Amino acid sequence: MSVPAHFTPLRLSQRVALGAGICPPPRAGDLSWLGMEVESPQPDMRRFLTDLSLPVRGSHEVQFKKAAYVDVGHFMATPAGCQAEVGWRSSSLAPLFPVFAGRLTVTPDAVVLEGFYAPPGGQVGVVLDRAFLNIAARGTARWFLERIAAQLAGQSEARVPENGTRGHASARGRVLP
Repeated sequence: MSVPAHFTPLRLSQRVALGAGICPPPRAGDLSWLGMEVESPQPDMRRFLTDLSLPVRGSHEVQFKKAAYVDVGHFMATPAGCQAEVGWRSSSLAPLFPVFAGRLTVTPDAVVLEGFYAPPGGQVGVVLDRAFLNIAARGTARWFLERIAAQLAGQSEARVPENGTRGHASARGRVLP
């Protein structure tokens, strides 16, 4: 499959100790923490109206927020865990904001978000993205991934495995090449 030149690859990983049996996520059906569920144009996806956030580095209080539609597919089992399609787009003024499409993979020790985003503005947007806009797109994706990892870690900590220890989440995310 060829990808248009204006699509930018994105791969982020968040380490989190979830333990065995996390897939499919026990509360995959309850995604209310994502926002208000609205009708999806795709029958195999669920759509949520939410605020995506871009935290400003160095400040925990300052965040830029943008109303967006987040689409999440059904979690499917994989040899390493499970995965679901995921994507988002602005709910208003869509041509001015990046669009993301990819997948979310959950394993016992990590949550990975990978896919492609299309910067706004066609070829001019690609140039601006390479210069500085990619910071916003990756920062928003990192925020989204951290939020999912924290939600899954909370579910994991609520369950006590057979060995009697509770799972825990790492607060560190990293961008992978």
